[in-house]
Amino acid sequence: MPRSDEQLLAATRRGEAEAFGEFFARHRALVLVYLVRRCSREDAADLLAETFAAALVAAHDGRAPRAVTGAPWLLTIARNKLVDAHRRGRVQDAARRRLELERVEPDYDELEAVGMDVEAALSSFPAADRAALRARVLDEQPYEDIAREMNSSEPAVRQRVSRALRRLRADLERQR
Repeated sequence: MPRSDEQLLAATRRGEAEAFGEFFARHRALVLVYLVRRCSREDAADLLAETFAAALVAAHDGRAPRAVTGAPWLLTIARNKLVDAHRRGRVQDAARRRLELERVEPDYDELEAVGMDVEAALSSFPAADRAALRARVLDEQPYEDIAREMNSSEPAVRQRVSRALRRLRADLERQR
């Protein structure tokens, strides 16, 4: 009879490497499907590894759940890894490369040094570009949420943000 997830994680904590291998094999597909629906396959593979690495560390530290199934716990870890990746910009970088958009970010220290009034500069931008830029850069919202709020596609929002950042950079360079 197969061991429960709780038994596998307890065995992992005792140093039984095969137990975590069995746990991984049991839940790999579920976690991968969850991640692939939310990011690229390449990023999903990286995040899958990060998810199970975090689970292994937690199992060794005694922080694994004591439940019949570890699936909800793993999906929570996967979600947190996905959020962290978005914060780090890794997922956006991959999407930007696929869309062939250049990464352009303003250097806010430079903006202050020049004395540029960002709000004044932004006021001359098209309203949709300004809203997308504020939501992404200032409010740090995910592109997916911005697209939903703007009733637009994610690639269109990415283009708006990229275009606004390029224009802001050009405005800054003109002021130098």
